Amino acid sequence: MRTGYFYSLVFALLTSASIAAIAAPAAAPEAAKAPLMLDVAAKAQTGKVDLNGADAPTLQRELSGIGEAKAKAIVAYRESNGPFSSVDELLEVKGIGKAILDKNREKLEVN
Repeated sequence: MRTGYFYSLVFALLTSASIAAIAAPAAAPEAAKAPLMLDVAAKAQTGKVDLNGADAPTLQRELSGIGEAKAKAIVAYRESNGPFSSVDELLEVKGIGKAILDKNREKLEVN
C-alpha cells in the first residue's frame, strides 16, 4: 500500500513538472526585434518616408492610397530609372496621380 502511494506521488510530481515545461512560453530572441526598433527610430528622426530608401512594405504602410501593387511599382521604377531626384518625379510612376501625390507630399522626402 505504501509503495502504491509513493508511486502516485512521484507520478503526480512528474506530470505537473512536464505540464509546466510545456506551458512555459518560449523566449523570443532579441535580435529579431532589433530591426523593427531601428526602423521606427530612423523614421522618428525625420518623420518622413524616403522615396529612394523605402521598400515596398514601408511605402504601403506609411503612405495613404498606396497599396501593394503601387508600392511595388514605385520600387520597380526606382530600380529601372535610378533614384528619384524630387518628390514630383513620383508622378512618372504608373498608377500614381496628382491626388495621391498631394495627399502624401508632406510625408515624402528624397535623399
